[in-house]
Amino acid sequence: MVKNYYVKNMVCDRCIKVISDELGDKNIVLLEIELGRLKLDIDDALEKNVLIPILEDNGFSLIKSPEKQLVEQIKIELIKLLKELPLNMQRNLSTYLEEKLNIDYSKISKLFSLNEHITIEKYFIKLKIEKAKELVQTNKQNFTEIGQLLGYSSLTHLSNQFKTETGMSLSNYKANNRNFRRPLDGIL
Repeated sequence: MVKNYYVKNMVCDRCIKVISDELGDKNIVLLEIELGRLKLDIDDALEKNVLIPILEDNGFSLIKSPEKQLVEQIKIELIKLLKELPLNMQRNLSTYLEEKLNIDYSKISKLFSLNEHITIEKYFIKLKIEKAKELVQTNKQNFTEIGQLLGYSSLTHLSNQFKTETGMSLSNYKANNRNFRRPLDGIL
């Protein structure tokens, strides 16, 4: 039976590759795959005995609840937004999410906060700071350029949020020369 599966913690292209490879090894036909979602033609026995163990062995899990599926979709939309830099927000985050998910922002916001105990905006800041850490470590841009890539109005704004989230300044983070990054699925 053809069915969509929503998958927790599937947040990057490597996740897609891992799941695709694992399903291929078990001869399960993957009809579609994107961050957070699989479309398979699979029966219930294979789902229980093969799919779920593959997901769990690789740090993923199935999301059954429609509310939790929507929360995961919100996270994925925000992660996708940060894949293409410079961050080009022609509209505010609430309008962006409403358009992407086709759901009123007040409902999205309330559901997200209820399930994750953090606002969408604060979660997005956490994602941006993780992206800033990545950019600092690549050493290709200076701090001002990183701020511009991430859509900050000033270096001061980025610096303040970075210090609030990490407990250290951008300069200290760079000088430390250690990886203090968190995986995207571990931000909350």
